[in-house]
Amino acid sequence: MKINHLHYRSIWLQSDALVQIFDQCRFPHEIELMDLRSMEDCARAIRDMHVRGAPLIGATAAWGMYFAVREAPEGVEFEAHIRQAAEYLNATRPTAVDLFRALRLMQEQLANAGGKENKIVQARQTAQFIADESAEQCRMIGEHGLPLIEAISAAKAGNPVNILTHCNAGWLACVDYGTATAPIYAAFDKGIPVHVWVDETRPLNQGARLTAFELQQHGVPHTVITDNAGGHLMQHGLVDLVITGTDRTTRCGDVANKIGTYLKALAAKDNAVPFYVALPSSTIDWSMRDGVAEIPIEERSATEVQYIQGWKNGKIEQVLLTPPGSPAANYGFDVTPARLITGLVTERGICEASEAGLTALFPEI
Repeated sequence: MKINHLHYRSIWLQSDALVQIFDQCRFPHEIELMDLRSMEDCARAIRDMHVRGAPLIGATAAWGMYFAVREAPEGVEFEAHIRQAAEYLNATRPTAVDLFRALRLMQEQLANAGGKENKIVQARQTAQFIADESAEQCRMIGEHGLPLIEAISAAKAGNPVNILTHCNAGWLACVDYGTATAPIYAAFDKGIPVHVWVDETRPLNQGARLTAFELQQHGVPHTVITDNAGGHLMQHGLVDLVITGTDRTTRCGDVANKIGTYLKALAAKDNAVPFYVALPSSTIDWSMRDGVAEIPIEERSATEVQYIQGWKNGKIEQVLLTPPGSPAANYGFDVTPARLITGLVTERGICEASEAGLTALFPEI
């Protein structure tokens, strides 16, 4: 939302041939823009996590399809080129369902446009629609989640509401506002005292690097903690509410989110702390019912575990953490079963984490 008091989105069309993003690999110590000028640039940005977060991945894939249309040859090879581009972008990340939805919507809209120039216009309009829709969904998540924080604040007689979140589900993970952070920003902007416990979120430290940066820029009080501190804080009454995001949610309410989310849900359940998941409907996979059995879990490079990145002597450096030769496993996500979730916060309101709850909000499915 803000960097040095100026409003930004996380992705935008700068000109007909240029989309720009913030390179999230450089945060928080270097704020660098990255130029995307081709479908391949967009694919690389997703795959190498220059962009991350389900809604932002979807928007980036949509702009990738826009570039694919611009790059496509005229004539009979056009449709084959578009299909290949969609398949290529589809393979960049396996877990975030927004990616697949954006590609499907782009292909559907392109099929209704005749001629390459018309398809370019349609692709640009659809990609912009996907980005705008995502930002509005997140804004509404903030509106619907705000009463949760207001109620706790009232019960605490105005003392700060302590909220724990995991990974980065902020505007850097979305197009604007964020998912888990949207209610926090809405509460803070309304003058409600809040304090956020920010999980560092190993191995890439998206909480320590990105969420803390966002909150600091917006002026929200926060404290960075180790990933394993959440249970201790809950045991001692220092967490009033947990809000996380999700990369994929089944129709029955199971959620896949950054590795470690499941453990926070277990600790919250044991300590009677409300555990909410904030999500736009674009993140719901209506084809899946059992998250543990069906959601594919991305396994990333072992080097992300073996090395850590930080700021030293005026530049970003990586250092080795593990003994040379020690193998490492790097599961990117875990699944939190619906039974551990107090409620789902969507752009249409809050519901229980169940098929009945979700279909009541989204009866058109």
